[in-house]
Amino acid sequence: MLEIAPAKVVQIIYQFREGPAARAELHGFIAGLNDDEKAQLTAIVWVGRGEFEPEDFDAAVAMVMREATAPTEDYLMGIPLLSEHLESGLEALGIDVTGEEEDLL
Repeated sequence: MLEIAPAKVVQIIYQFREGPAARAELHGFIAGLNDDEKAQLTAIVWVGRGEFEPEDFDAAVAMVMREATAPTEDYLMGIPLLSEHLESGLEALGIDVTGEEEDLL
C-alpha cells in the first residue's frame, strides 16, 4: 500500500516544524522524491485533512497523479498545518512511526 518510507514522512514532519530556517532544505527534500512518493505524500495529507477516507487512499493517489498542476513541494509547503495533516494521515492509515520518531530525536 504505502510506497513512501514512513521515515521520510516523519522527516518532513520534523523539518516543517523547525520553521522557516529549515524550509529551503525541506523544499529540496520533497522535490527530490520520485513521482510515486510525491503522490503518496500528498494523498497522506488529504487523508489527514479528511478529504479521503483511509480505505480510499489508492483513489487519492490516483487523483493526485491525474490532477497535479503545481510542483508538489510548492503545493505542500503552502499548507500551514502540513505536519499535523501528515501525522493524522499516517495515524488514519494505521502506520506506526514510533521507531522513526525515536531515530530522529
